[in-house]
Amino acid sequence: MMAELSLLERLAVWALPVIFAITVHEVAHGWMAERLGDPTARRLGRITLNPIKHIDPLGTLIVPGLLLFAGGFIFGWAKPVPVTYENLRDSKRGMAIVAAAGRVQTC
Repeated sequence: MMAELSLLERLAVWALPVIFAITVHEVAHGWMAERLGDPTARRLGRITLNPIKHIDPLGTLIVPGLLLFAGGFIFGWAKPVPVTYENLRDSKRGMAIVAAAGRVQTC
């Protein structure tokens, strides 16, 4: 039987891959928005694999940290990628595609 993981081991096994996945997810939104005509995310430096650019203090650090210490369900979120829908070539369809870009990446 395997011993229970320490907090540091749980962070290494769980948090690092999740932070990477969240970062790629947010980059996918920004990249697709740029492909459809909106350079907002690029101009604000948000199309990057640097996870620090995507950290929301409450949603990425505090809430998941408290839930991790409580030992239960862990939930969190990243800073949303800025999209100016007026810049998209077809704003209504474009926003749907930008939203789906993040979802498709995580499947």
